Amino acid sequence: MKILNTILGNASEVSVEKLTDKYSRLLTDSESIELGFQLFRDTFMFTNKRLILVEVQGVTGKKAEYRSFPYKSMSRFSLESAGTFDLDAELKIWISSATEPAVNKKFNKSIDVYAVQKYLATKIL
Repeated sequence: MKILNTILGNASEVSVEKLTDKYSRLLTDSESIELGFQLFRDTFMFTNKRLILVEVQGVTGKKAEYRSFPYKSMSRFSLESAGTFDLDAELKIWISSATEPAVNKKFNKSIDVYAVQKYLATKIL
């Protein structure tokens, strides 16, 4: 099922320890990763200060774009839960007054999207 979720573009949770080992150089001295997900080759992490997206590019995967979204710049978000035939949940995040979401990620059913929504709400509200 994990392979199917990867092909469909659904994120699965990754341990904080694993993410910290791999991405600690992206963090400030007072910053720590609190929640993270893997989507094929891409990763997104919620820290105590911001959302970090790591988007791997190219065939070899040696090139990556690191995008940072401080919670204070997030204006709103939406969550679409998984259904009977639609097996994934979708999270969208808007930055400032943008009309289109800056972040759009899908989660498989193994992720408690309501916990992700609650986490995000505590950071933004």
